[in-house]
Order: sequence, then C-alpha cells, then structure tokens
Amino acid sequence: MMKTTLKLRMSSHDAHYGGNLVDGARILALFGDAATELLVRNDGDEGLFRAYEKVDFLAPVYAGDFLEVEAVILSQGNTSRKMEFKCYKIISPRTDISESACDVLKERILTTYALGTCIVPKEKQRNG
Repeated sequence: MMKTTLKLRMSSHDAHYGGNLVDGARILALFGDAATELLVRNDGDEGLFRAYEKVDFLAPVYAGDFLEVEAVILSQGNTSRKMEFKCYKIISPRTDISESACDVLKERILTTYALGTCIVPKEKQRNG
C-alpha cells in the first residue's frame, strides 16, 4: 500500500468566506496534489483524476491552520488507481491570545475524507 503525506499551512489567500473560512475546493485541490505524487511514484506519470466516489467535509478549516494531507492507493487495476484521502488539522491559530499564538493540537482533527479514482493510461505507465 503506497502512501504520501503533505504538510502545509493555510494562508489568508486560501480563505474564501467570512471568518477566514477556507473553501472546501482548496482541500480537494490538495487531494489532487497528493494523488499526483502517488501516481508519479507508482507509475512515473501524473495521470488524471477520474472521479470522487465520496467526499465528506467534517470540520472547518481556517486561514492559519496547519494541515496534514494523507493519500494512499487502496487498489489498482490496469489503468485505475483507487485512493483514499484524509485531511487533518494539526495546529490552529490562537488569535484570542495574540496575533502569532498557535496551539499544537493534542489530537489531530479529521476535517475532510474522500475516496477517488485516478487513471494512468497504459502507454504512459513507466514503473512496475
């Protein structure tokens, strides 16, 4: 089972809604980045995202949050790669204390869960 993890911080440019709320589409774009890395590692090609089977937005993400995005290939066919995606909040800003205060969360918070399928055409596969 191949897996990758991305860690990054949401900026004020990622905030789309009032209260510095980050658009869920931004999280899906991160899932796409993680999928691309997995496909390059697995197949030597970026492939194409075919479809999401399931997407659940479970907790809000705000500008200033640090995220950990995990992706794993669950199974693969001749050209298809079924993947599972998870986005966790791992650090949150504490603007109630000061502009630069943050807390490392004792337990990471699952903000988004998804299942999806990517495709790598046979003629573009270079590994395995």
